[in-house]
Amino acid sequence: MSTPGADTAAEVIRSGRGRLGIELGSTRIKACLIGDDPRTVLALGSFTWENALEDGLWTYSLEEVWSGLQAAYAGLLDDAERRHGVRPGALASIGISAMMHGYLAFGADGELLVPFRTWRNTNTGPAAQELTTLFETNIPLRWSIAHLHQAVIDQEPHLSQIDFMTTLAGYVHWRLTGRKVIGIGDASGMFPIDSATNTYDAELLKRYDTLVARTAPGLEVGRLLPEALVAGTNAGLLTDAGAALLDPTGALQAGAVFCPPEGDAGTGMVATCSVAPRTGNVSAGTSIFAMVVLERPLAGLHHELDLVTTPAGAPVAMVHCNNGASELAAWVQLFTRFAAAAGVPVDTDAAFSALLHEALDGEADAGGLLAYNHLAGEPIAGLSQGRPLVVRAPDSDFTLANFMRAQVYGVFATLALGMRVLASENVTVDRMFAHGGVFRTAGIAQRFLAGALDAPVSVAESASEGGAWGIAVLSAFVTDPSGDLDHFLRTSVFGSAEFETTDPRPDDAAGFSAYLDRYSAGLAVQRAAIDSLPLKGATR
Repeated sequence: MSTPGADTAAEVIRSGRGRLGIELGSTRIKACLIGDDPRTVLALGSFTWENALEDGLWTYSLEEVWSGLQAAYAGLLDDAERRHGVRPGALASIGISAMMHGYLAFGADGELLVPFRTWRNTNTGPAAQELTTLFETNIPLRWSIAHLHQAVIDQEPHLSQIDFMTTLAGYVHWRLTGRKVIGIGDASGMFPIDSATNTYDAELLKRYDTLVARTAPGLEVGRLLPEALVAGTNAGLLTDAGAALLDPTGALQAGAVFCPPEGDAGTGMVATCSVAPRTGNVSAGTSIFAMVVLERPLAGLHHELDLVTTPAGAPVAMVHCNNGASELAAWVQLFTRFAAAAGVPVDTDAAFSALLHEALDGEADAGGLLAYNHLAGEPIAGLSQGRPLVVRAPDSDFTLANFMRAQVYGVFATLALGMRVLASENVTVDRMFAHGGVFRTAGIAQRFLAGALDAPVSVAESASEGGAWGIAVLSAFVTDPSGDLDHFLRTSVFGSAEFETTDPRPDDAAGFSAYLDRYSAGLAVQRAAIDSLPLKGATR
């Protein structure tokens, strides 16, 4: 993205016209400041964090949510001063995005009742299965209603105290504005949405209340959920207390307007200009998912496909995989450490680039190697837990190039399994967009993804900025008079943007198909590893 001249940028910041986007991702909290032109990034900040496995459940502490947000915003202030000689004291608009789904339950006093349960948890199988049957629509393990219902099944004592439940983005927004609202895209990961009314499905709310009337009397799930809002809606103002939370120095003024808080899937659609029917995008990070905007309802129910919405409320088929590029990153760190031990240190970005370029020399099917990136359970693959593995036969061609190609293929493999199901529904996609850090090394992961999907893949200049920029753009859309998100993106944001499009190479597509067939057969090895290799501290 371009940066305007120093004087222009300084004036935008000084006059309070900057628009702030913050996204709480799985490994980084990122802050992004844009100006009057949504395409221009004025400053960036970030904070690195990791989830923790506590009592068998993946979580983040709310204390680190706030220390991380403050650190990311402080970094953005420093970056603004370094680039432009001025620090923001007021903002025109703000947007909050975060990893979708999960479970944050609060009592009437606003206190968290149980630790935050993230999208990564797979303990909700019985609940998801029962709700899928009841609702006649797929309810994924990570959805908020699955977490709530699992608590009902397990008769958790906190149920009688619940006053409000939300997602991570909804929680942060609530604390900054005082409003218990949520963007409709994020809401669609809490409870099924009726796209005709752009709110929670009233019939399914009744079905659920009837289901739990005896086991959890008075629960009334509709009363617990935040209000769902479509993109472009004024979702509140930054309060004095919220300004102090975000910037403890006291320099930030209250009053900035907020857009509805969204999930990372929604901001990924915005960041890739893929909110119209027949468009789709792939977001690759700790998790990896594809979003395809539908022209018509799907014919059947598929556990591999989640039905969610765009930030404007249009129906979307989502293929969500719990495991993305984390295992690839772990291997890069291993090689980085080897280089340092050998006396020739390289930084992580250089190591990533070198190893990805090496993958280009690998055989189209990775030489018979398989890489399973499952650090956590993977519902699409039928895995309740994760055991990362590299598998090869004695006659596999074990080279660094094949090893790295197998690792990159492993990032996309489970996603490709889900996309095969979408293809069986004859869903048409004109172009698939991609974003995320793995695409920062130009052309390589993009080429392999095109082969995996056997479809053209486009990457925009904003690909590595991701959701923090996307939610900043959504905050700018609140003041757009057109009210049409697709029109706003195409004309005001991406009108002159350049996309690098890679068509699938026939040998890559055939090689990945062969890899995926072996990968599918080898999932039995994964299941055996889960059964045979317990986690540390677990009992057999």
